[in-house]
Amino acid sequence: MPTRRTALALLAGSTTALALFTAPPALAHGRPFGRYGSPARRLGRATLYVDARGRGDHTTVQAAVDAATGTGRTLVIAPGTYRETVDIPADRTGLTLIGASGDPRDTVIVYDNANGTPRPDGSGTYGTSGSATVTARPAGLTARHLTFANDWLRADHPDYTGTQAVAVKVTGDRSSFTGCRFLGHQDTLYADSPSLAVFARQYYRDCYVEGDVDFVFGRASAVLDRCHFRTLARTDLAGPPHGFVFAPSTAGADPHGFLVLRSRVTSTAPDGYFKLARPWVPSSDPTAHPMLTVRDSHLGAGIDTDEPYGTMSAGFPWQDQRFAEYRNTGPGARVTVPANRPQLTPAEAREHTPAAWFGDWRP
Repeated sequence: MPTRRTALALLAGSTTALALFTAPPALAHGRPFGRYGSPARRLGRATLYVDARGRGDHTTVQAAVDAATGTGRTLVIAPGTYRETVDIPADRTGLTLIGASGDPRDTVIVYDNANGTPRPDGSGTYGTSGSATVTARPAGLTARHLTFANDWLRADHPDYTGTQAVAVKVTGDRSSFTGCRFLGHQDTLYADSPSLAVFARQYYRDCYVEGDVDFVFGRASAVLDRCHFRTLARTDLAGPPHGFVFAPSTAGADPHGFLVLRSRVTSTAPDGYFKLARPWVPSSDPTAHPMLTVRDSHLGAGIDTDEPYGTMSAGFPWQDQRFAEYRNTGPGARVTVPANRPQLTPAEAREHTPAAWFGDWRP
């Protein structure tokens, strides 16, 4: 039987499970940083190297973050599993994190806190935000070829009611993730902003995200482009729904919420067991007006075609939010009840593009 630390990887496939713990031979012997240099041959003075086996400047990601003061620093992270929480302060603007092998399965940052996990100092539980394995606050953050994971499992803690367990929480404007993986169950990827007054633009390209309940959620103006979303079956439930892929909480004044395009949704659950989305109107912001557009994407059979959207809170039905689709394909995109699948017109679709979301930013 898999341990709690390998279960998420096994769900994603056997090759992923192996990659969580095995560095590629080309990098494991003598060249842990591949083409990105080494402490002896730095790419530049702003570059720091992380290697759990001691061949870099630091053995943990947090230690490297602490040392990377100023702006425009780069952390090159050698293959390995870094079991730690990482908090990146807002003043590390322009920080770049790179997985050295180029394969996100090789470099994994993972921990196992949940909303209901007691804090060591006895001050209560971590809460949803505090459960994040990685908290990324700075503007201009770039991450490439990394896995961010939270391997907390409900089965290990049947007494917990706070089962949210975040892999990464991102709040900075102009944050960009390319070729990354985000592994978890509930609330895997928290794409947020630092405050209601800040519309944080974020770009996720060629990424893989898995989970079950609201596993892509938050307030950010986020574009998720050419991504793969994988819904995970739940053994603790007798029937549908097993969960929701998206749960935006867009601020009412923000014209742009989540834009999903050229992506795909697959599932390990039975057909029709997942909803595409539900709106999150948090108690801290009852004026939220959640927005989600899913366009030009392939929706697998795991999506409930009759009722693809759900309502999270009474008084805030999904029909009153900004949900829309356009030119989606696949068995999960079939329009069986037109009233339940709002569609953009071609003219409206021309306004739902990365350029419209990003304005003067070109990630």
